[in-house]
Amino acid sequence: MIEIQPLSQIDAKVSVPGSKSITNRALLLAALAEGRSVLRRALFSDDTHYLAAALRKLGVRVEEQEETNTFEVWGTGGKIPAREAELFVGNAGTAMRFLVSYVALGQGRFVLDGVPRMRERPIQPLLDGLQQLGVRAYSRAGTGSPPVVVETQGLRGGQARLAGHESSQYFSALLMVGPYMREGLVLEVEGELVSKPFVDLTIAVMADFGVEVDKEGYRRFTVAEGQKYRAQEYFVEPDATNASYFFAAAAVTGGRVRVEGLSIDSAQGDVRFVDVLAQMGCEIGCGPNFLEVQGPKQLEGVEVDLNAMSDLTQTLAAIAPFARQPVSIRNVAHIRLQETDRLRALATELRRLGVRVKEWKDGLTIYPSQVQPAEVETYDDHRMAMSFAVTGLKVPGLKIKNPECVSKTFPDFWERFVQLGGG
Repeated sequence: MIEIQPLSQIDAKVSVPGSKSITNRALLLAALAEGRSVLRRALFSDDTHYLAAALRKLGVRVEEQEETNTFEVWGTGGKIPAREAELFVGNAGTAMRFLVSYVALGQGRFVLDGVPRMRERPIQPLLDGLQQLGVRAYSRAGTGSPPVVVETQGLRGGQARLAGHESSQYFSALLMVGPYMREGLVLEVEGELVSKPFVDLTIAVMADFGVEVDKEGYRRFTVAEGQKYRAQEYFVEPDATNASYFFAAAAVTGGRVRVEGLSIDSAQGDVRFVDVLAQMGCEIGCGPNFLEVQGPKQLEGVEVDLNAMSDLTQTLAAIAPFARQPVSIRNVAHIRLQETDRLRALATELRRLGVRVKEWKDGLTIYPSQVQPAEVETYDDHRMAMSFAVTGLKVPGLKIKNPECVSKTFPDFWERFVQLGGG
């Protein structure tokens, strides 16, 4: 457990590690390419470790130089060297979904599993999609969740239709292996697609590696067969989601934080969190190689649809009690299915801090409140820990339980958080 030391104002320049979303996509695409790729400024965390370790177990050569934030990957041209493997991915949802599609390109039987919470997280829409594309993929317990068994003689491809309301990762997982399906891929969305910017990010990274996706709105995606990923040297940009905690720190203290290396033009949708902070009264500064937030004397309330950047629900909720008016967050029902039921966890911990909050099926309304110190539960969810650390900058005596859970995506978060000027 750690206690956060309040700060009256911040004036800091910080750096954040490489994007988890980009690192994991680049690892997979480098494995699919033919030849050696070098991924620089990559993220080294629990989630990227699980994916890299799984690729090695499948026969792909992956070397890590953590001291220089570099992965070297010797891609196998869309072939899976191993004929069978049991893969463990902890609670890394991205790794689970990406790997289920990746092993479907192989020849053999593969089993993928994780921690108890992973066994509660849904994956059935992706399995249904793979079945439509010619692969036997199923939940071993029949629950629609891991452990997942994939029995495959390669991916035929063709046309698949998936429900869009649970996770965009199902679509990203299939799109990335699309070039190596024998008949290519036509992927249709049933209903509304959540977290659209993450699919845009997938398409952008695929283009960086030499493969084009034909996109018809967010209803239909086509990947022509015969395209190949290009092995290369690739630079991973800073993680926009992890930058949000430092921007929120500036917002809530009336201070200033500049994040180096991150541009407002980033392909990461979560960079637009600064637009929400602007609505709350912050001043935003940007350049080709930095993004900066200057907080106001008093934050204003806001009502916002966070579906496109739902990982920032916790960041916004953590500073919401200090706004002049209520803060309403809507259209994020799918985050109940992530590392924890994030809406329930947020409501519970905010109330523990004396905050008045209404929990809706798809969001929260958080009212201006006098926040009281307490010990905050993190539910083994990295984003709960990092978000409520920001709350602690305004509340003497606030403590974070199980702070080590940040290792999932930001292992040295606490060291960088201290650079803001607090303990």
